[in-house]
Amino acid sequence: MIHNRAAWIPQVRGQLEVRDGPEPQVGEFDVLIENKAVAINPVDWKIRDFNVLGKKYPIIIGEDVSGNVVEVGSSVTKVKKGDRVLAYCIGLGTNKPINAGFQNYSVVPEITLSPFPESMSYEQAAVVPLGVSTASAGLYQKDCLNLPYPKPGSREPTGTSILVWGSSGSVGANAVQLAAASGVHVVATCSKKNADFVKGLGAKHVVDYNDESSVDQIVEALQGTKFVGAYDSICLENTWKACGAVAEKMGGGLIIGTLQPPENIELGEGVKAKGVFAITIALQQPEVGNAIFRDYLPAALKSGEYKAKPDPKVVGHGLESIADGFAAQKKGVSAAKVVVTL
Repeated sequence: MIHNRAAWIPQVRGQLEVRDGPEPQVGEFDVLIENKAVAINPVDWKIRDFNVLGKKYPIIIGEDVSGNVVEVGSSVTKVKKGDRVLAYCIGLGTNKPINAGFQNYSVVPEITLSPFPESMSYEQAAVVPLGVSTASAGLYQKDCLNLPYPKPGSREPTGTSILVWGSSGSVGANAVQLAAASGVHVVATCSKKNADFVKGLGAKHVVDYNDESSVDQIVEALQGTKFVGAYDSICLENTWKACGAVAEKMGGGLIIGTLQPPENIELGEGVKAKGVFAITIALQQPEVGNAIFRDYLPAALKSGEYKAKPDPKVVGHGLESIADGFAAQKKGVSAAKVVVTL
């Protein structure tokens, strides 16, 4: 029997408690992972501090893990026992503690995991899952930007373009890489200090979002392409409006956000907006999850075509250090993602 330990949130604004976790039970399409590293996301400390998703306590959360496969379900085909994998844990969607990440062992669906190569550390691998899932939900779902799927080793230009606003964070960095891999002309925004980092991810043009003329610069960089829409990874009122201004000048388009757009916000003629949730690529449009986690990521990570970005910022070791991870993430990071090793 596996002895699982987990970091529980006992109540709103409660201190994390490390104690026995749920006993893993592996379903037909599930994989049991012994976690070696976990990453911290903004939603994690917001659940602890404000219960932003209305969950019942006590609760285990955590979305990003990397580790080793311990057991696979009877219908699992793409990984086997002993494989090194990164995985998006969907516990916030299933409400099952064993599907969360902040524990020694997690059960995840095969559709949201990918093997990663020996050349990549567990810390690096842990930064990928939620970022790539959230980016994929906005880029590839039929009711979103509906881009063509990326294929390993192929970046044939499509003539289409998108704007990625806030491209140096987890979702933005993955959105830039995925869209570029799909042959899309990517114009991205970030702070001036992160411009080279974002160019290295595949953006054709990078604009400083602090520049007063940023909208005009973006529109100029998009000329000669078929504009599809924008991905706003920051989702403040001013970033929604900036993306809307670009889209209106380009003749209209869809703005995708990591949050729902503010009610009654005016974004311009011919401009629509919607928010996305990462879990939909597994539960509602699994063809997207399969296209990214099965058909693209394993080969792209192995070849180095796809990079585990932004870089991990390791703040501690052990489940007890997840609280330190919350504090570090809440304080803010730039072109980095907070990671705890296990």
